[in-house]
This record gives sequence, structure tokens and C-alpha cells, in this order.
Amino acid sequence: MTTGRYSDHDQEHYERPRRRTRPRTKDRPSYDDAVDARVVTVDRGRFTLLLDGRRVMAMKSRPLGRKGVVVGDRVRVVGDTSGADGSLARIVEVVPRTTTLRRTADDDDPVERVIVANADQLVVVTALADPEPRPRLIDRALVAAYDAGMAPLLCLTKADLADPETLLSTYRSLGVPWVVTQLKGDGAGDLTELLDRLRGRTSVLVGHSGVGKSTLVNALIPDAHREVGIVNAVTGRGRHTSTSAYLLELPHGDGWIIDTPGIRSFGLAHVKPENLIEAFPDLDEMTESCPRGCSHGTGEPECGLDEAVAAGEADPDRVESFRRLLSARSATDW
Repeated sequence: MTTGRYSDHDQEHYERPRRRTRPRTKDRPSYDDAVDARVVTVDRGRFTLLLDGRRVMAMKSRPLGRKGVVVGDRVRVVGDTSGADGSLARIVEVVPRTTTLRRTADDDDPVERVIVANADQLVVVTALADPEPRPRLIDRALVAAYDAGMAPLLCLTKADLADPETLLSTYRSLGVPWVVTQLKGDGAGDLTELLDRLRGRTSVLVGHSGVGKSTLVNALIPDAHREVGIVNAVTGRGRHTSTSAYLLELPHGDGWIIDTPGIRSFGLAHVKPENLIEAFPDLDEMTESCPRGCSHGTGEPECGLDEAVAAGEADPDRVESFRRLLSARSATDW
């Protein structure tokens, strides 16, 4: 019988033998020999880790896929963890994070970017002058802190140039703790109060360029050697000196700080109103009678916050300040 091109007796008629390959296994390595480390900084796909007091260079293993690894992450590592020149370890697991500080590029950008992980305090650093404070940006940073479940701290620099009370009056009703620093050009100054707030915590420092973050870091950790910039006399803005986030240990092992590059935008597309109100338990309790879908913003009909203010059960300044933070999610003048 002949069918098509070949007869039954032609060897081409029969199925050609397939290439023999090893079947894929669903078993994955256990990595029982993996050791714990912490991500110090990230640079072009390479990760500097802190492991038993030494610096180790590592790459991300393929099984992690697109899972991001950021500064502050606690990871498990295999391979050459000696820290010797030319050595390269592999990150095989990211330990579940306790907190994630994230932002989006813009308010309508659905893509979130995790800035740092496992920090429990966000220190918003702002200068009182040179450059001028930008309250909208401060508000946005506070919103990101509340959304991440991090404790906020307002750190005011350059107190020799302006009275801090003008800015503090805006945030006092929110109950945001604050410290005022006054460092000289050489970094000399009393940082006792700030150190007290940083001890025993992992704090991430954020602020726009030129506010003095790097000067603070160098004063807190003398061997940090963070580059210090200047403020442009024409634009009133500072230039970026830190190019990537960096984890640093405070002297005597009293805590950790993460220095971040100066920010010029802080998108909050990921923040939902219900998440923000939960950061204020006293106000959250007053919204139980709100109609479904209430954002608790200004002008919302039958909002429980308005009813609480009218009944004298809520501080009007605190409600107004909360609503200012809420409106910061969509503000454009920042």
C-alpha cells in the first residue's frame, strides 16, 4: 500500500526517533545550606549583602524570576559567600517582608516601585530654607509611610535659616513626631535627639535634593562618606548626590538607616483612602456610619467625620489635616 510520498516499506514512512532528553522534574533544590544575609545596596543587577559582618557580592538566582530584591531585604544565599574579590554568591530566597515602602512614578501610573523593605520608620528630611520646604511632598511621604505601616518622623534641617514653628504648626494636629537639627558646614552639631529617635530601629531617610540628608548621614556615621551636594542659586533645587539607596549601621550597633536618593516625585496611585484612614484609629472609628463608598474627603455627603466635628467629638484641625493628606494623593502642585 502506498500513501502519499512513501510506501509502507520506505523507512521514511515510520516516525523518526525523537531526541532523548531528561524529563523535567518538579523537585526544586532545598537550599538547606543557604545562609541569611541583608541587602545593603543594589547596582545594575548586582547586590551587595551584609553577612556575618562582611560584604558579599551576589546575583539573583534564576528561579526567583522577576521577583524584585531591594535594599533592606533579608535574603538567603548560597555559593561563594567569602566576600573575596571576584567572588559571587546567589540569592535563592527573599524572606517575607515586614514592611514595603513603595511609590509610583505618577499618580496615574499603575506600576508600583518598592523603594526599600523592612524599615519600621520613615524619616522625612526637609530644610526650613535653602531650599524652601515643599509641604505637598512632605504630605505625600507621610501618606506613603502610613500606607506602609511605618512610623513617621519629621526631621527639620537648617534651623539657623528659618523658624521651624511655621512648618510645625501644619503637622502638630496630626501628631507627627519631629526633631530639629542645626549642623554647621563641617557637620558639627548636636544630634542627640535625632539619635534617640533612631536607636533600635531601621529608618529610611527621604527628602528632595539639597535638604541635607547626606550631611546628616555623615554626621551620624562618620565613615559613611556620602557625597554632599549644594543647592542651585537660580532654581533653588539641589542636585542628586546619592544615586542609590544604601543601608548603613549606626555606631555601636544602635540601629540602621537607609539613605535614599533625593526625590522629585512621589506618586501615590497605589494608596487607597480606606488604607489611609486606618492609620488614624480615632478618626477611623468615626467613619463607621459613613455611606458605602465614602472617601472621607471634603464635601462627601453624610461623612461621619463631618458629623463628629459638628458634635464636638473630633478635633477640626486634625480632620482638616487628615483630609489634606487624603487630597495629596491627587494633588498636582508639588
